Amino acid sequence: MKSAKKIVTYVVVSIVVILLVLIVGISLFGAGMIKAAVEKTASSTLGVPVTVKSINLSIMRGQVEIKGLVVKNPPGYANETLLELGDGVINLDIGSLMRGDTIKIQLINLNDTKLTIEQKGLTNNLNEILDKMPKEEKSATPKTEKPGKNLTVNKLEIINTDVRVKLLPIPGKSDTVSLKLDPIVMENLGTDKKLSTAALVSKVMGVLATSIAKQGAGVLPDEMVKGISSTLGKTGEFGKGAVKTTTEAGKNAVEGIKGIFGGKK
Repeated sequence: MKSAKKIVTYVVVSIVVILLVLIVGISLFGAGMIKAAVEKTASSTLGVPVTVKSINLSIMRGQVEIKGLVVKNPPGYANETLLELGDGVINLDIGSLMRGDTIKIQLINLNDTKLTIEQKGLTNNLNEILDKMPKEEKSATPKTEKPGKNLTVNKLEIINTDVRVKLLPIPGKSDTVSLKLDPIVMENLGTDKKLSTAALVSKVMGVLATSIAKQGAGVLPDEMVKGISSTLGKTGEFGKGAVKTTTEAGKNAVEGIKGIFGGKK
């Protein structure tokens, strides 16, 4: 009987140790790893520097909080940034990080987004970035890197989006137009077609551009609206849906997070 109790005790202690390794390991390395991966993947996809102020990971709630994401402008524009995200929340199935090839995300909420579109000659900063984005899903991940895990997103919502459009100066007319975008909701992304992180970044930028073109009709210059719509047409369908050891446990969990974004071979 005592022997059986000792075995049960060892098993319970082992499980507690494994959980501690998972929680501590992901808390220490996961958030920093996700921050670096988000910056790298988004920068590569958009073709301009992307920075993040902070990322907090709550392993117990299966939640990632992103604050202060900034998308820089291409060279040659007066304003330093194209997009600034106040905060974002991602709710995901933590277990899917460590098993299978698909990360299951229940919700992505992007709140308090500020977009500054700046006209330059016959083009603008948003068009330049849309032009650089991958034209096909297969080209979204550089050949030098192994693909990350696929994603499924039950719901993506973008709320409280303010757009400021800086136009070419015309005497007697304001050179700034402001828009407040309607809330954007997309559901069941990645359920009918493989969705990589790079493709998700493209979808977010694409659906924002689609909303701007739609709500800017009659307010923004016709050539700007037509230019954005034309570029969207060329870039594709943006707006369309057992642990063996404690060491291995921590490694698998962190590798699962890395797997969202892919990495070098």
